[in-house]
Amino acid sequence: MKIHVSRASDAPYHFIGTNDTGNELHMDGSPDIGGQNLGARPMQVLLMSLAGCTGIDVVMILDKQRQSYDTFDMEVEGQRVEEAQAKPFSHITIHFSFTGEIDPGKAQRAIELSMEKYCSVGLTINKAAKIDFTLTVNGVKHV
Repeated sequence: MKIHVSRASDAPYHFIGTNDTGNELHMDGSPDIGGQNLGARPMQVLLMSLAGCTGIDVVMILDKQRQSYDTFDMEVEGQRVEEAQAKPFSHITIHFSFTGEIDPGKAQRAIELSMEKYCSVGLTINKAAKIDFTLTVNGVKHV
């Protein structure tokens, strides 16, 4: 796997990442350091990558289980610690939410399989930060 990242413009911290099929992702620093909100912060992109990876897994597993749902949303919260100059994540929680005709037990198992076995992003991040999840189905919390 290979991507290309380059500085985008006169904005000091605006970068564009491009994958091998031409899809682009804009990143920028916060205004506190001189960024101009021209893209997501790199640490936000990391959380988005985790959600995207596990979301794909969960959809694939639920499709194989013939589960149907109307909506599937995730909210990801990352807690950071200060270490010298960096602020890595120490703990991440993914909040999974479904509506529709879906078995909560099957949704939970799909999430567990993704987290423990299939999500490459999660398995990579889990070496540095603890990852937990919660599950809500039709407004009822299950995990």
